[in-house]
Amino acid sequence: MSDSTIFDRELQRFLLLLGSALTAAGEAVNEIEERLLRVAVAYGAVQARFVVLPTYVVMSLEPGYPATLEPTRALSRGLRLDQTAAVYEVLREAEQGLISPAEGSLRIREIARMRPRFGPAVQILGYAVLTAGICLILQPTWIDLVLSATFGVLVSVFKQIAARWTSLRMIMPVTAAFVVAALSFLIAGGGWADADLRSMVAPLATYLPGAILTMAVVEVSAGEMVTGASRLVTGILQLLLLAFGIIGAAQAVGLPRAEELVSAPQNSIGAWAPWLGALVVAVGNYLVHSGPPGSLGWLCLVLYSGWIAQYFGGLVFGGYLSGFLGALLLTVVAYLVERAPSGPPALVSFLPGFWLLVPGALSLIGLTEYLSQDSVHGVSDLIRALGSMLAIALGVLCGHPIYRGLARALAIRNLRQELA
Repeated sequence: MSDSTIFDRELQRFLLLLGSALTAAGEAVNEIEERLLRVAVAYGAVQARFVVLPTYVVMSLEPGYPATLEPTRALSRGLRLDQTAAVYEVLREAEQGLISPAEGSLRIREIARMRPRFGPAVQILGYAVLTAGICLILQPTWIDLVLSATFGVLVSVFKQIAARWTSLRMIMPVTAAFVVAALSFLIAGGGWADADLRSMVAPLATYLPGAILTMAVVEVSAGEMVTGASRLVTGILQLLLLAFGIIGAAQAVGLPRAEELVSAPQNSIGAWAPWLGALVVAVGNYLVHSGPPGSLGWLCLVLYSGWIAQYFGGLVFGGYLSGFLGALLLTVVAYLVERAPSGPPALVSFLPGFWLLVPGALSLIGLTEYLSQDSVHGVSDLIRALGSMLAIALGVLCGHPIYRGLARALAIRNLRQELA
């Protein structure tokens, strides 16, 4: 076997593994195909062809050559933030041809086997922090905050069980929704605590497929109809599983009176609560998803940029445009942070931003109002959530070309300074 044949096989294996890793990280498939083409060109495969789907990657080094398929089964659990950062480090080196294909394949396999930076106890604490942060954004009472953190610990246990036994992964959203909703309804109906829907919404929001649904809209808009439709179906299924769990809890334990299912803001903590919530969500994501070292400050910067744009956009323009502006600025800042010498990849700081922007909490609140026979408000909230999600997806679509324009302008300015 010639050296060129061996190199081609190693390059093909590396590109397939790299594409699978980027897919598991949650990157849009049109971006993955563009990145893989850059890597292929860097190694001399200028005619390489790629097809990226949510469950596998297909490629051929040249037209007419046999195509090879690589499933993403080994990375089906997705990647943590530290793994995502490591994959993008390999990608940056590969785009410049700085590593051999064999070394690149080895590093991708090592990344897939990386252990979390934080142990189970810290991850459970991180879920409590994350759910408390989401609850703060929803302007809760002190009781809501305590209950949401407690339910966050419970949800974390469910997620760790699902991570250990793959066969239970699909039923865990239903189980978590049933248990959390049942406890919430019992507490609210029994008068044991002055709680409202926020104590239930915040922990269940960690199951909401906001990133999946938004990426689905982005991919459909980019012409990737098969992948976009697949993600859309997956996200809708997960929402339906959550809904089934809540409906089952309502039928099992009964709903409290409608006036006890408060969904309007009942902030008894202070006006600073939502502003602190953005910071708490960043810390919770860092602990739960093993943020890479030195990324917490950048993560806070990106999340606050999106949150501030959404907040003031809501004051000036209203709900839909607030989500659009928040997603637009969050996207631009995330990609600008990636250009900094110590900045993490955009995907590391971008995906946690959906906890602040995607109004999935409104969907759950609307569903519960619907169950409590306030169907008009429930349907209205569901429609608002769908419209806001589309606005966020449009913000992401517009944010990326705006960043590219800024990047080109910065590159031209730097070049002029060097020539001067």
